[in-house]
Amino acid sequence: MSEQRGLSEPTRCWTSTDPLYVAYHDEEWGRPVTDERGLLERLCLEGFQSGLSWLTILRKRENFRTAFAGFDPERVARYGQRDVARLLRDEGIVRHRGKIEAAIANARGTLALRDAGTPLEELVWRHRPRRRRAPRSFAELAPATPESTALSKELKRAGFRFVGPTTVYAAMQACGVVNDHLARCYVRADVQRDIEATFR
Repeated sequence: MSEQRGLSEPTRCWTSTDPLYVAYHDEEWGRPVTDERGLLERLCLEGFQSGLSWLTILRKRENFRTAFAGFDPERVARYGQRDVARLLRDEGIVRHRGKIEAAIANARGTLALRDAGTPLEELVWRHRPRRRRAPRSFAELAPATPESTALSKELKRAGFRFVGPTTVYAAMQACGVVNDHLARCYVRADVQRDIEATFR
């Protein structure tokens, strides 16, 4: 991670004094995620985030990883109603039955994609849009795109839940499928280099 030196803070996409949120912005958001578990985790967490702040999810992230077996699709796909009941009692995560059941369905959908010959990572990155001009503000960005809408439909067809076009677009942003760091953001160029190096 590149650092700007001096007394002033570097310019970021959003302002936060929370070290966890700052680290997420600088080191993770928008950097390419190309492994199956990593993508499954982001899709599930974006679903859990619906109606909540992302910082709430970040603070519970390690608890989510423990609760959902590190987002190992084979293990989570075997979760049954006893597991759902156990997770509904877990104060370390978001206790929402629909979202918990969606995470299990998403693990099963991940296996279904793999069995059909199109693993999750291939499907997600197939929907990478052409590179576009860096946004100057988040007001320039639509909540969903044709690519996120198409990917949402494909995921739902495989059995995924809580993967509407807006949720999917947020996951695409998080995983570097699109680079939506603002033009003035000090890590934008570094993130873009990471993406380009991944697909060189």
